[in-house]
Amino acid sequence: MVKKTILITQARLGSTRLPKKVLLEISNKTLLQIHIDRIKQAKQIDKIFVATTKNTEDKKIIQLSKKLNVNYYCGSENDVLDRYYQAASNENPYFVVRVTSDCPLVDPKLIDEIVSCAKEKDYDYYSNTLEELYPDGQDIEVFKFSALKQAWINASLKSDREHVTSFIKKNSSFYNKNMFTSSNHYPDKNYNNVRLTVDEKEDFIVIKKIISHLGFEENWKTYVNLYLKNNHINNLNNKIIRNEGYINSVKNEKNRSTSLQ
Repeated sequence: MVKKTILITQARLGSTRLPKKVLLEISNKTLLQIHIDRIKQAKQIDKIFVATTKNTEDKKIIQLSKKLNVNYYCGSENDVLDRYYQAASNENPYFVVRVTSDCPLVDPKLIDEIVSCAKEKDYDYYSNTLEELYPDGQDIEVFKFSALKQAWINASLKSDREHVTSFIKKNSSFYNKNMFTSSNHYPDKNYNNVRLTVDEKEDFIVIKKIISHLGFEENWKTYVNLYLKNNHINNLNNKIIRNEGYINSVKNEKNRSTSLQ
């Protein structure tokens, strides 16, 4: 059986901490283009969608999606679960991959690795986010369309509608529930002190400096090694990590902001 796999990335211009961040440019490429260009290299993905909103300002996302020759869907700003379901429903895929557009350096080989594991074990949900040991900015979730449909039908809490996969995760075997089978993808060690995402202005500067050193085509570990070894770079945004309460407060906020992208 061919397990059709589509990838949906969220993008909107209404982010609060760094407005219109996906349109910021590095070497004449927007962050969204860098993100999409890297995703296109993944071999396990059959089709790419950009899921944006019906807001007038997000027409720029549509224009850029057309320019990059990827599919797009415009849906609810707040019910992101519905946006995902509607984007995927006409494709009737077996698996859906979720990434977010504030992760410009997401690794296509890591996408393939995680998708391959999900296919091999036939998990309802498989990701590297159940335990957050990968760098922030390499978050990849894979779930069956059937699981997405169940969540779409049954999720009633506002938080479960805003956060695409929270209903699936909290009702999965990873948390000793039996609605969905799930497991986590682990790195060789803990990298959760590395920020390769773009939430703040400092994050954008970090990504810009990393790309100026290494270009657009490296794997995630090469980017991480530069980040860890170059204090001039990591000092730019590691204060965000050190801030008291960051891990809980910002990640909770990011769950909301990325789910509303």
